Amino acid sequence: MVDQPLREIADERDVRIGAALAPGSLRSDPSYWKRAKDEFNAITPENALKMGPLRPSPKTYDFTDADAIVNFGAAHDKYVRGHTLVWHNQKPDWFEAWEHTDDQIRTFLRDHIHTVAGRYRAKIDAWDVVNEAIADDGSLRETVWSEALGEEYLDLAFEWASEATDADLYYNDYGADAINEKSDAIYDLLEGMLDRGIPVDGVGLQLHALGDHPDPESIGENIERFRELGLDVQITEMDVAFHRGEVPDDPLEVQADYYRDVFEACLDAGCETIVTWGVADASTWLRGFADFPERYTGDPLLFDERYDPKPAYDAVRAVLED
Repeated sequence: MVDQPLREIADERDVRIGAALAPGSLRSDPSYWKRAKDEFNAITPENALKMGPLRPSPKTYDFTDADAIVNFGAAHDKYVRGHTLVWHNQKPDWFEAWEHTDDQIRTFLRDHIHTVAGRYRAKIDAWDVVNEAIADDGSLRETVWSEALGEEYLDLAFEWASEATDADLYYNDYGADAINEKSDAIYDLLEGMLDRGIPVDGVGLQLHALGDHPDPESIGENIERFRELGLDVQITEMDVAFHRGEVPDDPLEVQADYYRDVFEACLDAGCETIVTWGVADASTWLRGFADFPERYTGDPLLFDERYDPKPAYDAVRAVLED
């Protein structure tokens, strides 16, 4: 008897298990395509919906890669998360803020949100509207958007997204998975936005557990307090790695235990969507981003380089089957 894939077990429990997808791998690697299709009932374009890849020139959009992933999700009945409409990184190479007035930047951002969110109105279920607006010390991050529009740019981004789509609208950030100074600041930010009537539906906690692994119990408490605000909570970018030089004797089992503990804590707290940041270790971002290959192990996902399930996969499966 062939074991049920994760997505079938997740469907039966009415939860979502997801992965971030890259268009090149989806097109060219049959094993990648099959795992993405069979094992996950939720997907996120890893980079294809970010502003830089979408905007090759000031007057043109290129939706080729984004369409490939979104249409793959629609064809296979998957929950699709859009990532991301507003971020301070991966802006178009040609976009120089100092060449534009504040009003021009406001118009540029509004038109971008309307165009992209509007295009996928019928196919994307949730959007990370604003990504990583809070700095690690809990202050508002200084970006081209905050410089031109002040803190109001967050309110405006959600309002403009709400005009263009019926998808659920999320604020997404890293380093705020457990209760800490940054998650406190995000809590205050979102509480204020809700008080002002801004259409925020949820918060995305990235949970890149790279070397330092946030306490699962504190993650659960954090989820609960955001839910008490009336917000949905999703784990949006999970992976689990170790510092080079501090790898445990049995890394795959330690990794599996952490995945198990986090999934249990999240589901118990009412978080019903957990997305891993990739399909398999062969294509993880940790193997090619900045100095991360020297800092962290490059095997953070549920499937290994050959797309075989790891102990972490078995741990997640056991939680979903419980």
